[in-house]
Amino acid sequence: MKLETNSLGTVYFDGQDIIRQGTVGNCLYVIQKGKVEVLKEAKGKEIKVAELSEKDFFGEMGLFEKDVRSCTIRSVGQSTILTIDKKSFYKIIQNDPSIAFNLLEKMSQRLRKTTENLHNNNDLG
Repeated sequence: MKLETNSLGTVYFDGQDIIRQGTVGNCLYVIQKGKVEVLKEAKGKEIKVAELSEKDFFGEMGLFEKDVRSCTIRSVGQSTILTIDKKSFYKIIQNDPSIAFNLLEKMSQRLRKTTENLHNNNDLG
């Protein structure tokens, strides 16, 4: 399946992987149009852990650490995704530091939700 690129970003089609769990990443992705699902592979099965839509972002950990992607991100329907590399991200936050704050705020919310989910799953024990 061929990717289409336009002035806004790359167009992905339904079921197409944007990033794969276990691959090395170094950029952030912003959903401009459409939706994606966040999938975690464990014991040979994919588990849907979240769905993200327009203006959401993913892959942000790749900007800060040299590690592999923790999840697979797959397009649900057609989506347009903007890729922002580390150098571009640093330029953007120099011009508008509030973007860095918003990113950290969202990362903090995601961490809190993950912690709550782990706690709730352990209570079911």
